[in-house]
Amino acid sequence: MKIEDIVNLTEGSLANTPQVTAVEAATVYPSKVDHGDLFFSSNQEEIDKAVENGAYAIVYDDENIMRKDEEIAWIKVSDIQLAAFKLARYVLLKKEAKFFLLTPHEMSFLKMILLHKGNIAIIPNDWRKAFEQIVNSEHHLFVGEDRELMRTIKPDVERLSSDVEGYPIFDTLFKTTFKVGGYVYQEKELIPFHLDYLLRAVDFCQKQDLPYSIDRIKYTKHFRPVFIDTQLNPVPTGKSDKVAIFTDNVQDIVKAREYIKRGNDWVKGIVLTPPKTKVDGIDRPHWFETEEEVREILKSTLFNYAFIYSADKSVLKHMKEEYSLF
Repeated sequence: MKIEDIVNLTEGSLANTPQVTAVEAATVYPSKVDHGDLFFSSNQEEIDKAVENGAYAIVYDDENIMRKDEEIAWIKVSDIQLAAFKLARYVLLKKEAKFFLLTPHEMSFLKMILLHKGNIAIIPNDWRKAFEQIVNSEHHLFVGEDRELMRTIKPDVERLSSDVEGYPIFDTLFKTTFKVGGYVYQEKELIPFHLDYLLRAVDFCQKQDLPYSIDRIKYTKHFRPVFIDTQLNPVPTGKSDKVAIFTDNVQDIVKAREYIKRGNDWVKGIVLTPPKTKVDGIDRPHWFETEEEVREILKSTLFNYAFIYSADKSVLKHMKEEYSLF
């Protein structure tokens, strides 16, 4: 790529009159710089290393950077990350690549059902890793879940379709029987209000010709139930009326409590959160700061359902990972 094109794409300004006129590739990691490459950084040590490795052009946004080789191109920009993604957008356009923003739930199900990831690139939440993947990979289909990052890369990023095939047949809070693609899937480890996320992931795989299997479905990190006894030991379903539900988002807690209220007026539920966490419909949740406090609340409080936000199931000391709950 020509130096003048890089200046235009990044909306930067050429700070010197270089002898070089073009670059071979681009990177944000000095260790990956080869002879003739473009390097993005505002770290003096990294820039010096990149120049030593043979960089032909440096894009930077710190006016205090010392230019130690005037034969190469020095391109000053207002924001290094934004400049990098302006170049990345050009690469996406040139590749005719497809770019999709997924919710965390959609991403979890997509990763779960995909049989292999050779035809798709999952964008990391770190902007440097994201840039490297877009610019230096052969992929033409990209997905990511960091809203701010994805929209910085591509402001008009697409979302998964909400008009999808499939519907529930029967469900409990912890298992769902549903139909999609002419097949009925019996009592899968799927929260009923997670079905829509799964169906969007399935629809995406079908439209993008990605191999997938719904038989791989299991509970996600977003909502993981563990049936327990009074000593917090895990037990098979049906052997206890107490279940600890570990979740990484308050929205699922709200939806689950609404689901329970529709058919189980006798059920007692409690909500455990870090201090000052707000949960709709809960005036006074049980606040905790340590794992020991979580265990003490679970042991001393009467409940059938305990929704635990922002804690790992490892707080149940004696739980074995290989134990099957259902």
